[in-house]
Amino acid sequence: MGLPPTQVWTREQIATRILAGDTLFVLNGSLVRVPPSWLSAHPGGNLAILHFVGRDATDEVEAFHSGETLQRMKGFIIGRVEAGEDGWVPFVPPIANGWVRRVGKDGKAEWYNEARPAQHTADTDAAEILLKKRAGETAECGPTLSMLQAAPNKLSPKAEKENSDAYKELHKRVIEAGLYETRFITGYGPEFVRYTLLGVLSAVFYHYGWLVPSALFLGLFWQQLTFFAHDLGHVGVTHNWLADRVISIFVADFLGGLSIGWWVNNHNVHHLVTNHPSHDPDIQHLPFFAISPVFLNSLWSSYYKREMTFDAFGKLFIQMQHKLFYIVLSLARFNLYANSWGYLAKTAFEPRRHRGGRWWWWAEVFCLGLFFVWFGAVLKGCGSWGNILTYLLVSHIAASPVHVQIVLSHFSRSTDDLGPVESFFARQLRTTVDVICSPRIEFIHGGLHLQVTHHLFPRLPRHNLREASLLVKEFAKERGLEYAEFGFVEGNEEVTGVLKQVADQLKIVGMVADSEIREAMKS
Repeated sequence: MGLPPTQVWTREQIATRILAGDTLFVLNGSLVRVPPSWLSAHPGGNLAILHFVGRDATDEVEAFHSGETLQRMKGFIIGRVEAGEDGWVPFVPPIANGWVRRVGKDGKAEWYNEARPAQHTADTDAAEILLKKRAGETAECGPTLSMLQAAPNKLSPKAEKENSDAYKELHKRVIEAGLYETRFITGYGPEFVRYTLLGVLSAVFYHYGWLVPSALFLGLFWQQLTFFAHDLGHVGVTHNWLADRVISIFVADFLGGLSIGWWVNNHNVHHLVTNHPSHDPDIQHLPFFAISPVFLNSLWSSYYKREMTFDAFGKLFIQMQHKLFYIVLSLARFNLYANSWGYLAKTAFEPRRHRGGRWWWWAEVFCLGLFFVWFGAVLKGCGSWGNILTYLLVSHIAASPVHVQIVLSHFSRSTDDLGPVESFFARQLRTTVDVICSPRIEFIHGGLHLQVTHHLFPRLPRHNLREASLLVKEFAKERGLEYAEFGFVEGNEEVTGVLKQVADQLKIVGMVADSEIREAMKS
């Protein structure tokens, strides 16, 4: 591979290219152009790239990609960028203002406005929160130069540049400490023994007709396998995409009935735009949950490509969400089945991916089908409809603690968008929290209790997260950034407390509206 182009691009030139439809981002001072063919073939999905158009994505790119992939990426460099002492001044990606590219009637790509940004208020630092366009609302033919300019906020570009530099040094130390090396024997050895034991116990109890204990151990088997599938989805086990994907399809699709492709696509976006109400699918749970009052405005989801309508059904549930929290999560696995099949249906006719081509899709459909064959046979063998329903509910409820473990890390954290200036390091610390637990029982959490470190280094093997977290805490303290952590019980109280706050605000809004109606009727 030859030397990268030496052309120096000005901000004006880059803005012009972005407005013309080019997908550009900055990587270590170089300007990377992503061709349309690669955008659709990107293994991590196109949204992972679109959220960083016009921005310096160095920290995010290096956190998510291997050295081999980073080397290949140099082939897409088209020059260098003009940057000052405080680094590259980022543009606002068009998707943040609701602009995306799609094929027009003439077969050519054109801009399409799928949503509009909310109006800024003087007392907030939040940036764009996308809402569905009103009926009859007109839009420009495409994004404008003013839309690419970030709104001013309290963040210091110099401080954020220093945070980014600190993260690069931290990442270097993690690599030098050998923390990317998977502990197959001492780490995954006990895990595989645990998986086998849970699976065997479930089978033995089922054989002897003890259906409730069998269902219980099957649910715990699924709960523990979820952590392994999570590691594989991040390519954090063998660090080889093909090997980890094949294993994960067997584990997640065949054994668990969930699409690993859907999970990876969803989870990558979650990691990159953590806790953004309009962009992070992991906090978009209307009509069942709203962790911020902004969800009461019927936001547009750039991931699901639909309005998250706050209707009468949502109003009823949100008022009781803190009371229904555990009930809803106990049945959450059924929703994951729907999401899995929905994703595979949506991607049935998508272009071939760079990694996996089309075989991954057929493999997932096949393995998901096999899951419902074997699990259906298990349910049929339970005998009566009462036994079938009991086995179904007990197994799924037993697997549900993983859903609680997942939401603890983010539901109580900030949902503000501080704009593209905020560094990757600062954003992950602000939106994520750890759950304190003893090393002796951390297998119960499967690494999800160390979410801060995991979000900073998503490819890091889970059994090395505790050691890496000590380095992260040290750097966070040096930079004056909060490293949040709480106990499991305290975390549950904080999350349900946040849900209750939103529910109470909704009740107050309803009371004010009712009062205004009564006053109007009197007058």
